[in-house]
Amino acid sequence: MLDDDYFYPRMIFKFKILFVFLSFSAYAIGQKPFKQELWWSAWHPVAALKVKKIHKKAMILFKNDDNKLLLDNYTNGGKLDAFRHVFFMAAFSQKINIKKLRKLGIAHEKGNYHQFLKQTKENDEAPDSLSNVMDLTNNELGFKIGSENKKKTLEELKQEVIKEIKEGKAVIMKRQQNGKYVDCNNKIIDAGIYKGKWFVPKCLVSSK
Repeated sequence: MLDDDYFYPRMIFKFKILFVFLSFSAYAIGQKPFKQELWWSAWHPVAALKVKKIHKKAMILFKNDDNKLLLDNYTNGGKLDAFRHVFFMAAFSQKINIKKLRKLGIAHEKGNYHQFLKQTKENDEAPDSLSNVMDLTNNELGFKIGSENKKKTLEELKQEVIKEIKEGKAVIMKRQQNGKYVDCNNKIIDAGIYKGKWFVPKCLVSSK
């Protein structure tokens, strides 16, 4: 029978890992990890440490202003938003099991839903159902790119991600040239009508 000398060191180790992960700024820019992401880190402590290390390096490349010139300025629903998810997941999947990363992505989107319930915003917009679909879809593209380019540097990986987004491999929200969201029939979406609503009739399109 195992005694406390076995269990206590393991518990202390897990708590230490959890506190380390508390300092990890989730790949959603400028936002602390959601509770759901912290639970993920507790179950996958080694992967969480790798995510933290990779995230720090990838963030430097993500914040480069050239990305906006190559893509767009939309941190919600646009190519820059797609780039955020594709690039970080591609970087993570160079070193981490995709099944674990998929669970992290799902945990993040669950956190977004709880954020919606609290009526708080992510990047100045309230989360909605289709933004979750967009993020999870773009995560999958990131997994594919990262797993197929394990030996590329982060800069090379970034360029590959940008290329695939410009080729239309990612998904974004349909907009007018003035930036207003439209539905799949090109009708402008009145944000006031859908304030506090989870289901908003936005439209996902190719990033090309």
